[in-house]
Amino acid sequence: MTYKIVVTDYEYHDLKIEEEVLSGSNLDIEFVAAQCRTPEEVIDICKDADGIINQYAPLNAEVLSQLEKCKVISRYGVGVDTIHLPTALEKGITVTNVPDYGIEEVSNHTVAFLLASSRKIVQLNEAVKNGVWDFKVGVPIHRFENRIFGVLGFGKIPRRVIEKVNPFGFQLVAYDPFVTAEEMSKYNVRKVELDEIIQTSDILSLHLPLTETTHHLINEDRIANMKDGVLIINTARGPIIKECALIEGVKSGKIAGAALDVAEIEPIPLSSELIQFPNVYLTPHSAFYSEEAIVELRTKTAKNIVQVLEGEKVEYLVK
Repeated sequence: MTYKIVVTDYEYHDLKIEEEVLSGSNLDIEFVAAQCRTPEEVIDICKDADGIINQYAPLNAEVLSQLEKCKVISRYGVGVDTIHLPTALEKGITVTNVPDYGIEEVSNHTVAFLLASSRKIVQLNEAVKNGVWDFKVGVPIHRFENRIFGVLGFGKIPRRVIEKVNPFGFQLVAYDPFVTAEEMSKYNVRKVELDEIIQTSDILSLHLPLTETTHHLINEDRIANMKDGVLIINTARGPIIKECALIEGVKSGKIAGAALDVAEIEPIPLSSELIQFPNVYLTPHSAFYSEEAIVELRTKTAKNIVQVLEGEKVEYLVK
């Protein structure tokens, strides 16, 4: 039996890693590479696919309902918001991801954002290069001791972030309804409710999946309830923050700064006011990246397909 495996879209210069993993299996594989952008394009090429590797192309309910043979979808990355999980469940399609490939990279990026924003590195650098030798460009800067560092979500990445920032002396708090206070205490973290972490954090770092519940979780009302001068870091998903509310918070001074690797619309339009603020640091959804992480991601994504089709135990099962 020949299995048709389709890559709906990808950003790599070739797919040699994926091809090597699939060809090294016991399966007879027809491997198809595409660059789909619309649901119609996905349906056209994936209708008779046995397995799908997906990056950003939409696998919504309409698309999934028209897949005739699909047994497995493997997503490049952690989040599965491109895939309509209820429809996949209804059709018996196994959904997999790679939740552990970029833990070091994203946690390092988060800590880099924390240090650069808290110490006003970018503003001070720009001032010096423009002939201004004056520490007051960075005023105010605070010691980390006795400041509250809060994380929304307590999965693998925020736990690694906490391990890395713990020596700095922050008071550490976290909100995650699915993790116990006992588990958090192992990381020197105090479990709090959502209202408390919003109201008390000096620095708030977002590490949540994008769901109906978390969409625009950070909005006008929650920003209004934050401490004056809060710093917000987001290396998770852009739409967790309502950007128009964030912009107004920065304008008013309620938010002292933001460090964002993700945005509601990617790439961020050049017309976005976020680009104009010197206290808003922006990177192009790159927190996941290192050369080693990319190899790991691509290898494990392809292995997920093989494990499902060969009937092996699936290591990275979403559903």
